[in-house]
Amino acid sequence: MTYAYKLMNSPVGKLKLVANGEHLAAILWEFDKPNRVRLAESMQADDRPILLEAERQLNEYFAGKRQAFDLALQFQGTEFQKKVWAALLTIPFGQTRTYAQIAAQIGNINAVRAVGAANGRNPISIVAPCHRVIGASGELTGFAGGLANKMLLLSLEAGQTSLEAAADRQAQAPADATNVGAKRARPAPLRGTQSSLFGN
Repeated sequence: MTYAYKLMNSPVGKLKLVANGEHLAAILWEFDKPNRVRLAESMQADDRPILLEAERQLNEYFAGKRQAFDLALQFQGTEFQKKVWAALLTIPFGQTRTYAQIAAQIGNINAVRAVGAANGRNPISIVAPCHRVIGASGELTGFAGGLANKMLLLSLEAGQTSLEAAADRQAQAPADATNVGAKRARPAPLRGTQSSLFGN
């Protein structure tokens, strides 16, 4: 079956939804690196049912009306990567995990760096919530969609009524919030709003 895709506008930029048959195979970011997720050539197909359903559920998520996705997924990757991505699907809405916690969950406590690499190649962003994986000290680490979008997604899950509200709040931040020091300092309030982050 040929890969098919549909583009959708979202509060975190344009997303490319990719299907393989009746399964969702990828959600790619507008400025994704071309080689981050390797899939066969695809054709645009805006009427594919799985893509329409994925768009509907994503819109509900962004509006603060959905906490879990119910979509047929098909991950393309190594067996190790698939273990990591399956572990991502178990992270509850509004919570986070560290790379070390994911490594322990898949039974390989020494694979923290490999977990990080697999997390970075997660093909089905948002639905397989790689944005919920953070550094050991609570800092927001690399994210294919950009750290600003990672913070927005976590803000939404921390109790924002919608992602638009989170984006508005970020836009009102002081102008100097773009410097490196401010970026490192900003995640602290987020950790405070999610008291269950590391208790599991």
